[in-house]
Amino acid sequence: MDSTTQLTIRRTGNTTPARTSGSPAPPGSHEITHSGTHVYDPDRPAGSLHLRAARVLEGNWTGTSTVPSHGLYPHQWSWDSAFVAIGLRHLSPLRAQTELETLLGAQWGDGRIPHIVFNPSVPLDAYFPSPDFWRSSTAGRAAGAPRTVQTSGIVQPPVHALAAWLVHQADPGLSRSRSFLSRMYPRLAAWHRYLLHRRDLGGGGLASVVHPWEQGMDNSPCWDAPLSRVTPAAPRSFRRADLDHGSAEDRPTDLDYGRYVRLATDYRDGGYADGAGEFAVEDPAFNALLIASEHALAAIAQELGAAGTARHARAERLTAALVERLWDPTEGMFFCRDVYGEDGGGGESYGGDARDGGESGALSSERRSPESGAPALERRSSESGARGSERGSRSGALASEQRSRAGALIPERSVAGLLPLILPTLPRDIAATLVRTAGGPHFGLGGVARLAPSYDLTGHAFDPHRYWRGPAWFNTNWLLERGLRLHGEHGRAEELRAALLQTADTSGFAEYVDPYTGEACGALGFSWTAALTLDLLHEPARADQADRSTHSVSHPGRRAFDKAQGTPPHTSHASHTTHSSFETGAKGGDRG
Repeated sequence: MDSTTQLTIRRTGNTTPARTSGSPAPPGSHEITHSGTHVYDPDRPAGSLHLRAARVLEGNWTGTSTVPSHGLYPHQWSWDSAFVAIGLRHLSPLRAQTELETLLGAQWGDGRIPHIVFNPSVPLDAYFPSPDFWRSSTAGRAAGAPRTVQTSGIVQPPVHALAAWLVHQADPGLSRSRSFLSRMYPRLAAWHRYLLHRRDLGGGGLASVVHPWEQGMDNSPCWDAPLSRVTPAAPRSFRRADLDHGSAEDRPTDLDYGRYVRLATDYRDGGYADGAGEFAVEDPAFNALLIASEHALAAIAQELGAAGTARHARAERLTAALVERLWDPTEGMFFCRDVYGEDGGGGESYGGDARDGGESGALSSERRSPESGAPALERRSSESGARGSERGSRSGALASEQRSRAGALIPERSVAGLLPLILPTLPRDIAATLVRTAGGPHFGLGGVARLAPSYDLTGHAFDPHRYWRGPAWFNTNWLLERGLRLHGEHGRAEELRAALLQTADTSGFAEYVDPYTGEACGALGFSWTAALTLDLLHEPARADQADRSTHSVSHPGRRAFDKAQGTPPHTSHASHTTHSSFETGAKGGDRG
């Protein structure tokens, strides 16, 4: 029996907690372990989609983490690992926990989770920018970069708390026996503090990205205007390893790449201090994932015995800030805000296409402080971090309050502007408008497009094959599927789920695809495509049932998320392990 077959055989007892290594199997069960992993999934026919997805993850496993793909992306990527863990929990909750533990083991002292954790066995010339470019252990010393592992110095979208909560729910017994959440919580809390303090560069309560690679949609047309202020690095100062694995017509241009390198170089040479660069953008998807993860952190706090109410309240304030700063009611979607952009004096975006929608200024520092009203558990976790980095966070927050930039909305329609649909407290009218926009001419979901494109089908920069300028990606469509289901759009969600599974099947688990035809683009055997396929294959009826039982999604509020998590508000510990609306069932980039 090969290792992939072992990984995809499940014991028959679904409700029995996973065993620790060496403990006897429960009566009547037949569990097989491989390399210390607990295996969960049922036997599948040879060649099934489930088994082929499992083989992709097995093939990309390094022993401690999963690479996106061995050729183009031979290291560990941050948000990739979060999505991989969400899928791996159906095969091996232990391996899913290990995935996140490896990533968070490379966290910096200031709280940031780096977007790449480098594998020292990979040759330096196999990927650019390589460890010798980032110089994390030296250039990042003041920010608390680890000394024993090399990383990049930028971040990626904060999906991690959400992933940790879902991984816990896959096997609460195993999670508790390994103290998984109690070890993860302080690190995840420090990660969120970093984003909410040091990255509030606009002073409006939202986190900013300081490099296009951080948002994850690296080559999006949303970055064109703010990048135009950046002087590109000289072409001869770097070598693009990505072109060894993909066509130049499908990759970022040399001009854009030169600007990426310049931004990263300046950030490194400034000791990875935030707020001094030329690029700062508030992105709706990045912030929506931060908010969803705040809700997940609240659930984790409850599991660990705290109330979680402060985090739920913070998530609701962040949702209000997201609407205040990034929602455009005229265009019916969220837009990125260029923090350093000019608003033309009239609250308009670049070119005047998308209107500001009522900028009312920054939230007060009292409202934005993640320390106010925090439960004792959170206060203890903050104390476990570096006190110096916390002081730096406060000074960074103060600087951004003093700056309090309005900036300007960027009138480019990206799939990022639809992803706040994942938020349970999003106002009902905004959620309904996003659903209409997703199915309209700009994204064509359920109509001309097989999957939602990464960029406006009618946009001036649309290209169905060029990186993040039109192709459809599996992680963004998975999030959309969850958002549709959360807000009661079960028919649309099921159509998208079916399209995702079919496209994963026919494309060979491609990195991304043509949104019209599903033609494979980029790397094949891509890890998050396989992982999210597994998640979509698991128990759709159960997810639907959970969503129907929480029809309060049409009545925005924290209770909707609590019920979706299967944990009533204000309860603690324990026995509540019902799957969330993000839980089982139907539900990249140039990367630096």
